[in-house]
Amino acid sequence: MSMGSAGKPRILHCHSSFSAGGKELRCVQLINAFGPGLHHTIVSGSPEAMSASERISRYIAVDYPSDFPSLRGKPTPGRLLRLARALQGFDLVLTYNWGAMDVAMAHTLFSDLLGLPPLIHHEDGFNEDEADRLKASRNWYRRIGLGKASGLVVPSEQLEEIALMTWHQPIGRVKRIANGIDTAAFTHRPRPDALRGVVKREGEFWVGTLAGLRPVKQLSMLVRAFAPLGERWHLVILGEGPERDAIRAQAERLEVSHRVHLPGPVTNPAAAVGLFDIFALSSRSEQFPISVIEAMAAGISVVAPAVGDIAQMVASENGTYIVAPGNESALINALLDLADDVELRRSIGAANRAKAQAEFDEKRMIASYRRLYASALGREI
Repeated sequence: MSMGSAGKPRILHCHSSFSAGGKELRCVQLINAFGPGLHHTIVSGSPEAMSASERISRYIAVDYPSDFPSLRGKPTPGRLLRLARALQGFDLVLTYNWGAMDVAMAHTLFSDLLGLPPLIHHEDGFNEDEADRLKASRNWYRRIGLGKASGLVVPSEQLEEIALMTWHQPIGRVKRIANGIDTAAFTHRPRPDALRGVVKREGEFWVGTLAGLRPVKQLSMLVRAFAPLGERWHLVILGEGPERDAIRAQAERLEVSHRVHLPGPVTNPAAAVGLFDIFALSSRSEQFPISVIEAMAAGISVVAPAVGDIAQMVASENGTYIVAPGNESALINALLDLADDVELRRSIGAANRAKAQAEFDEKRMIASYRRLYASALGREI
């Protein structure tokens, strides 16, 4: 076993981006939970997208090499060999989503020749180009590229089925580990001024969401679905991304821009989510969104399309408000129903909180990842 600073095992993380999204924040959550006994190296396919690094504890040994081979480019033999050689000297390689699949392919092709460390791949969902239909060429590439992986981690039942049936992964390689959060942190009521640039006023109600401002999230549709709600209702969208101007334009066209707020991303969702009266998603594609668990833990009712595992995640009492994907009318009606009935919102929220605490607390998730990574490393962590 090679060792990093102070004799610590070295863990390499390869991400397409290390912005503060769901999979990146889970990675940070695990890094912090495992403590200072490991040395972490984080590589981003988008070197400018590193905002999740701000959440890593200062007591953790972590570096961000500037000379690591790019994760982007054509999978030529020479480039894959350079990637494979860059894996030498680590004790465990962790790759995340399609943007790091070339690293997994390099590992499979050159693992025996170069004596590479074990690799565990993580799949959390798909980009816009595979939101509606998986690409056959990528399915083929994944089948081969994961050939020497010690594990393939997925958070949802849907992804588990894809891994087994479409990517033809052996059942022993696929590990389904549900996302988890510190549910206790979401039981406290946030301050009305907890968010930058927007304050919750007396008598206001908020529909809220946490999402990357990307086309796959269909946030302009969420603006349209929100618009029929009365003047006391506001829409608060927490996140960053390229769709900000399109969302603003949609709100202006519908003359609700004074009730639509985009304060940007939040570093601590527990300090903000509890301000929402309804949590809403409008995505074309999700798998096991952490934001839904956060809303549930905060005791909030959820309106969302039935994509990924969302329908199974929420409490049964919330099931009526998980609607058919792409059905804008159903999304509108679900929001209107909940907006009109405060007691219904409260009862559903209480059921969601109970389920989140029972099934999605971070302790279970962290223990599962700890066992998996320790098995690959051949030592306790």
